[in-house]
Amino acid sequence: MKRTDYCGRIDRRHLEQIVTVMGWVHRRRDHGGVIFVDLRDREGLVQVVFDPDRPESFATAERLRNEYVVRVIGLVRPRPEGTVNANLGSGEIEVLAHDIEILNAALTPPFQLDDENISETVRLQHRVLDLRRPQMQKNMMLRHRTATAARRYLDAHGFIDIETPMLYKSTPEGAREFLVPSRIHHGQFYALPQSPQLFKQLLMMAGFDRYYQIVKCFRDEDLRADRQPEFTQIDIETSFLDEQEIRDLMEGLVRTMFRDALGVALPDPFPVMRFADAMRDYGSDKPDMRVPLKLTELTDVMKTADFKVFRAAAELRNGRVAALNVPGGGALSRKEIDDYAAFAGIYGAKGLAYIKVNDASRVSEEGLQSPIVKFMSQDLLHAILQRTGAKSGDLILFGADREKVVNDALGALRAKIGHDRGLAESGWRPLWVVDFPMFEYDDAARTWAARHHPFTAPKDGHEAFFDADPGRAVAKAYDVVLNGWEIGGGSVRIHREEVQSRVFAALRISPEDQRRKFGFLLDALQYGAPPHGGIAFGLDRMVTLMAGAESIREVIAFPKTQRGQDLLVDAPTAVPEQQLRDLHIRIRASDSVKVS
Repeated sequence: MKRTDYCGRIDRRHLEQIVTVMGWVHRRRDHGGVIFVDLRDREGLVQVVFDPDRPESFATAERLRNEYVVRVIGLVRPRPEGTVNANLGSGEIEVLAHDIEILNAALTPPFQLDDENISETVRLQHRVLDLRRPQMQKNMMLRHRTATAARRYLDAHGFIDIETPMLYKSTPEGAREFLVPSRIHHGQFYALPQSPQLFKQLLMMAGFDRYYQIVKCFRDEDLRADRQPEFTQIDIETSFLDEQEIRDLMEGLVRTMFRDALGVALPDPFPVMRFADAMRDYGSDKPDMRVPLKLTELTDVMKTADFKVFRAAAELRNGRVAALNVPGGGALSRKEIDDYAAFAGIYGAKGLAYIKVNDASRVSEEGLQSPIVKFMSQDLLHAILQRTGAKSGDLILFGADREKVVNDALGALRAKIGHDRGLAESGWRPLWVVDFPMFEYDDAARTWAARHHPFTAPKDGHEAFFDADPGRAVAKAYDVVLNGWEIGGGSVRIHREEVQSRVFAALRISPEDQRRKFGFLLDALQYGAPPHGGIAFGLDRMVTLMAGAESIREVIAFPKTQRGQDLLVDAPTAVPEQQLRDLHIRIRASDSVKVS
């Protein structure tokens, strides 16, 4: 049974050798009395030839069907002239079969493994077969190489791999948690961790200095292409380094992962952008820097404008009016503009005003085509053209609303139009985004919330803003952005108990709640906590980008659907009544809930 090598690795080095290969029948072809079989394993394909001169093995080959598992012993020989397949590592050779054994038969699969038009539902229902597809095998191997590169780099830089608990304490801050009922402690619950944040800080206080973990995390959130209820992050914490030193060390990690796993050399160093600049120019804290378009600020000139729609937005508390100039966008049809307006509506925009610049030298309805031009003075139109730099043939799109709505809508439009119109550059464009606000105002709750998490340290001296003007406080926080995706985020942490208590107070967490929820942290901070900070990288997102996939489900072996279901094992499911009784749980009657 000993295998000589993987199918995809048999090449010219094995010429004239007798080899043993094992794998799955990918395709069988009968060509005028000679049978060809493409044999597949995780490393690729090798062509096996069955000659009728060996009647026993030939008869066995005639029985083969797709996905049969076989062992083949044969002679490696060059392929005949004109039949070389340059797309395969084994494309210059073939194996002349001397002997074959069927290790297991297979039913006819529900889809062909090389079919590109399989519904995701079918793929997830038959995930084991789906994972056999060459693209999925490549994705999983890429994920393995990426994780291995991370471990090697971190090990070489003195980091220690330490596991933290999966059964944790429920803390309401942050995303919605998955709760786990305790059978022993009646009416009490664990929570699955959203991240090991506090445990890794405690490890710094325990003196381990440099920690990492490739760890599962859980968030009970609404799902989308780049989210799953359970996901994997490369979690890192270190002591006695400042913000710049941490970023330098982690930038080296990202470059190493891309070099070792993908053979890509990322820029050195990564560009750095302040959060405020990113929001002003790109409407996003994770801008896709392949798209050269920028937003233009118009709020100040609109405060005195005659056009009431823009003026009202400019006068709003936290209001904004901004423009996006699309070079050559004047060629867009009204339907295309309406489609972009519908896209902006996804992000809360109530409409999408526009001006087609037919002739930039004629600042009037004759040169500017739009329903809104007649409501604007010539001075205002001049100001818009000057600030946006619009030229004849361009299209100017406007956002006017609360700042968040304008940023979300125009930021997303900027990226979409850039790619749709062929304006995006190729390649990899990493970016550090720094100097995030400590807090952001929650209009619904009418209170301040932590922008990242409440354990992030403020810039030196910014504690002074906590009481009177929390919005002015800037954090020692940093995100790594790559091609419009946030792939990692971190910060320097608070290492003094009095500062941590002040942050909790700014978030209106009472002293009693501070003790109840975070007493263990506040106590540990009083016993000589070192300065420390860290970061967490989303392994799923990073590998998705590397693989050129559209969803993180393409790089996770057994993912959930967008409704949080595992179609392979049929989870979640109802459980027996006795199991619920053991956990002291009673399910409220509902038409949509059934208990087995």
